[in-house]
Amino acid sequence: MSDLRIEIIPHGSEQYEASVALRDKVLRQPLGLQFSEEELAKESDQIHVIASVDDALIGVLVLVPIGPKTYKMRQVAVAPEWQGKGIGTRLVSFSEEYAIRKGVCCIELHARKEAVQFYLDLAYTKLGDEFVEVGIPHFKMEKNWCAQ
Repeated sequence: MSDLRIEIIPHGSEQYEASVALRDKVLRQPLGLQFSEEELAKESDQIHVIASVDDALIGVLVLVPIGPKTYKMRQVAVAPEWQGKGIGTRLVSFSEEYAIRKGVCCIELHARKEAVQFYLDLAYTKLGDEFVEVGIPHFKMEKNWCAQ
């Protein structure tokens, strides 16, 4: 997919607003949830990664620095019409490469139960037991380069 573009965007930009709308559509609305102003304000120090084709935003992923060598990956969403076409895999790969360049060696995440296999296929490890977050089953997962 040669016209696919993956990049980091600034919080508060037009692209950021579009990424919030995509996350809302894919991740929040199906659960009857919506973002609060406080939630979005807390994202100002987070790393916002987007995928676009012909300037149309089709995927998003957020990285949160949670320690000197660890990021938490959250809010991974791909537009429904683009799901199953490798966009999520490309977003995760870009994020891992970015993390490595920044000296980060561990990415952790809370995967929705239906997304666990996606992350297992990308060499993430499932940690611990199933738990409920935002009303649905999740598993904690991580990929740790320091431990290898």
